[in-house]
Amino acid sequence: MQKQDVIDKSAVRDASTVIVLRDRASNPHVLMGQRGAKAAFMPNKFVFPGGAVDPEDAMVPFAQPLTPLCANRLADDAPANCAPALAAAAIRELWEETGQILGRSGTWPDPPENWRAFASMGHLPFAAPMQFVFRAITPPGRPRRFDARFFLLDADDLATDPDDFSAASDELAHLQWIALDKVRSFDLPFITEVVLAEVAARAADPRPPASVPFFRNDDEESLFLRLRGHPMPD
Repeated sequence: MQKQDVIDKSAVRDASTVIVLRDRASNPHVLMGQRGAKAAFMPNKFVFPGGAVDPEDAMVPFAQPLTPLCANRLADDAPANCAPALAAAAIRELWEETGQILGRSGTWPDPPENWRAFASMGHLPFAAPMQFVFRAITPPGRPRRFDARFFLLDADDLATDPDDFSAASDELAHLQWIALDKVRSFDLPFITEVVLAEVAARAADPRPPASVPFFRNDDEESLFLRLRGHPMPD
């Protein structure tokens, strides 16, 4: 999430987070790293890869986009055209923070600046395997506020070696695969603990959830909602 030097701290920014699940049928692990002690947002916490959506994320081509079901649910209580940028941001942040590529072989002639490193690896973003499983807005009063969408991804869909973090930036330290039954022994943000309960429920069932939990914190009240999307045509 090392982006603009000047950020409106009062604004709620769209963001995407990626939960990569490994060995889900036998001994499920999730990919996490630790934020720096001087980070403005969640210092020292172990988190999933993720960050704010950049304007350029709306302009990238996909080898394959999100499924219609996920795109439809992302647009519930949100702009109708939000899904591509959110999916792209998730893939970009995964690449930047872990060096892992969710992509398929392909080239694009003139990628945006913040996508050039990804494009140079000879891949196009591949959003189809990602499942939209959670949404949460950071409560008021925090130094940064995000409207974060959480995507679940199976490690088998990565185009890279899941144990190779050599291309990762230095934003997350101690990148590692953590067993689901051990993860709560780490220093986690509250919302991450909530999301992990949803992940545990999804580990044994690869199908999309019946609905998506939405933990909405606005200036007046906190609500726990369910996102089902709008009725889809037959």
